[in-house]
Amino acid sequence: MRIIPALTAVAALCLPSLVLAAPQDAPPAYKSVLTALGRSGDFKDGVLKVNLPRTDLKVTVNGRAVPTALGFGGWIAMTNGDHGMSVMMGDLVMTEDQVNPVLSAILDNGLEATALHNHFFWESPRIVYMHVHGHGTPADLARRVKPALDLLMRDVKPASPAPPAPAAPPAIDGAALARIFGVPGEQIGAVYKITIGRTDLTLKEMGAVINTRMGLNTWAAFAGTNDDAVVAGDVAMLGKEVTPVLTAMRKAGLSVVSLHHHMIGTQPEIYFLHYWGQGPAARLAAGVKSAVALLGK
Repeated sequence: MRIIPALTAVAALCLPSLVLAAPQDAPPAYKSVLTALGRSGDFKDGVLKVNLPRTDLKVTVNGRAVPTALGFGGWIAMTNGDHGMSVMMGDLVMTEDQVNPVLSAILDNGLEATALHNHFFWESPRIVYMHVHGHGTPADLARRVKPALDLLMRDVKPASPAPPAPAAPPAIDGAALARIFGVPGEQIGAVYKITIGRTDLTLKEMGAVINTRMGLNTWAAFAGTNDDAVVAGDVAMLGKEVTPVLTAMRKAGLSVVSLHHHMIGTQPEIYFLHYWGQGPAARLAAGVKSAVALLGK
């Protein structure tokens, strides 16, 4: 059995752009998924997304403490396909000792693992990322993925119902970074994150559109200060874009960390590049933008 049935891709005339999804009321079947999983989520652009931030992990990269939102938040997402079926994709963040127990829980429940790789160098503890996939009714997918999520998130404390303390002003000028990229981002605690959808590509599986919220996107997350920042992110590329993007990243002094797929069976194949950089925030943003600007050319 193929891990993901063949997907079709059709190039559109538009360039990659930021997709701002408006909140929507989740269909009853997806509300039931949240109840079954015992987790919160949101429904936008036709996709139910459940974020799985690993707030139990205290990660350092090259000896520097980094916030969870820099790249240690997993997720699962579902969207409607044909004949009442949904397609589920996700990216699970785990420590080395969790990989095989979680993998067994995925496989034993009829789901598929489509990638297993790193996103960082020099991190402690070592973090591994597993992409997962399945299709079925929303209730069936929730039942099948719950054992893996329960294993993965058992040490994550639920969010406190008490109102959070007022957040300190962001140390990085997010508006300046947004101007460099030409698209707005979002402030997530100490992290400013810009997400750019590959809207020049249309991927479908079983009638379901695989869009930005399903994982077809490029992103850059910044933390630190304007003068001393770090950036981590992911670039979604066609095969012909890989070498130009790699070249631009290295010319900008950014470290290429990983090059791999997240999905199996796509036509054309989609490659994902993870990168890391340290330095002034504006210089990092300009370097990433020089690579991202090559997409869709």
